[in-house]
Order: sequence, then C-alpha cells, then structure tokens
Amino acid sequence: MSKIRRFFLPCIFPTAADAQTTPAPKKRLSTSLRDDIDEPTNTKSAAADQEAQNPDQEPTSPEDNSTTLLIVPPRPSKSMVIGTIFGHRRGHVWFCIQQDRVSMKPTLLLELSMPTNQLVKEMRCGLVRIALECARPESTERIEVTSCPLRLVPVWIMYCNGRKVGFAVRRKASGQNRLMLKMMQSITIGAGVIPAGLGSSGPDSGEQIIYMRANYEHMIGSADSESFHLINPDECAGQEFSLFLLRSR
Repeated sequence: MSKIRRFFLPCIFPTAADAQTTPAPKKRLSTSLRDDIDEPTNTKSAAADQEAQNPDQEPTSPEDNSTTLLIVPPRPSKSMVIGTIFGHRRGHVWFCIQQDRVSMKPTLLLELSMPTNQLVKEMRCGLVRIALECARPESTERIEVTSCPLRLVPVWIMYCNGRKVGFAVRRKASGQNRLMLKMMQSITIGAGVIPAGLGSSGPDSGEQIIYMRANYEHMIGSADSESFHLINPDECAGQEFSLFLLRSR
C-alpha cells in the first residue's frame, strides 16, 4: 500500500522541496473563453478621422475596410468537472466523471481493460494520454450513430500513450459505485486508498481500492471529439493526464 501511495500522492501533493524549486505552471482553465481574442478595430471612428483630415477625398466604402475586421474561428466549449480514477490493486482501472462532487449519478463511467498496476507504471513517467476510439458504422446505421453523443457509445478501442492496450466499456453506476462516490463526497482533490470491503461486494471485495480524484477540464471539439484534461493545483507541477473520446470518420 505504501508503494502505491508513493506513486499517487506526489501527483497531487508535492514535497516542500519540489514546491520551492518547481515554478508554478499556468492554469489550464481560462477564466474566459475569449480573453485571448483582440477586439475588432473600430472602423467607424477610423473612417471619421480620415474624412476630417482629407475632406476632398472620397469616402471609403465598407468593402475597403474589410481587411480590418477580425475573423474569429469557432473555439471548443469548455467546462470543469470532477474526475476520479480508481480500481482494485489487482483489478482494472475505472474512470468516472461527475458534474459536482456531491452527485451520485456519474455523467460518464468507463471500465478500462488496463490493469491498475500498469496504469501506475505509466503514471510514474508523469505523462499519460488515453485515447478511446470508436468506428462509425456505415449505411443505414450512419445517421443514428452520428446523432449519438460520444458518452453514450458502449464500447471503445483503447490506446495508452500511442499503444493499443485493449478496450473500454461504458457502465451504469452500480450500488457499490454509488457507495464509493458517497464516501468521497468531501474530497475534491486527493489520492489515497479505500479500505477493503467498502464499495465492493464482488470477488475483489477483499482488496483495497486505489483512487485519484481531481478537477478536469472538459473540452468538446465537435460531435466526434471530446476530451478530459486533469487540472493540477497552482503550486504543483503534478501529473499530466488526459483522456480523449474520438469517433473515426
């Protein structure tokens, strides 16, 4: 248990020495989705000043000032959610998304085929990218699947840091899952171990449950792409973890 905690706890709570030597990173979540967009040039005031300086010059048409307008491409929507990675020490990894920490009904609950100890090894490098990909069926089913939200897709092909590692399955929250989430209501950010026998009644009920809980930035790029990015505290360089939902064309 102490070995596992050494892997998880530094992700959220660094040592004092690391906090002093490591510069605080920039926040991942912008306070405004359009803070970085410059305001368009006030074409009316510019045209009035130019006409006052040159009264004999013919006024410019709106087409002449078209180059001063700023064309802003659409940006993906963002929101903050609560994400929890958990699993038995000798079991598989689960990934849970909640709109808030008191909600007992997850908006997304995935069971990953990756063993918990394998994910721990990947996280030792500090960078984990999990991509879940689903294919788009053809012909008659195409219209139905196109309108299906990604979080409702039942089965995914799973890649971890570029390597295919198995599958992921969408699950409905069971009574044991809800009990575990209720035990973590008071936790927003943290990592630790749930004692054996709590939150589980299956063959793995005698094992402890390892968890890591944090805020995530939820980004919706399009109807075929969503992603969840772990947000580290300001004083911690922390763990880089992202999960992508992708639908191939």
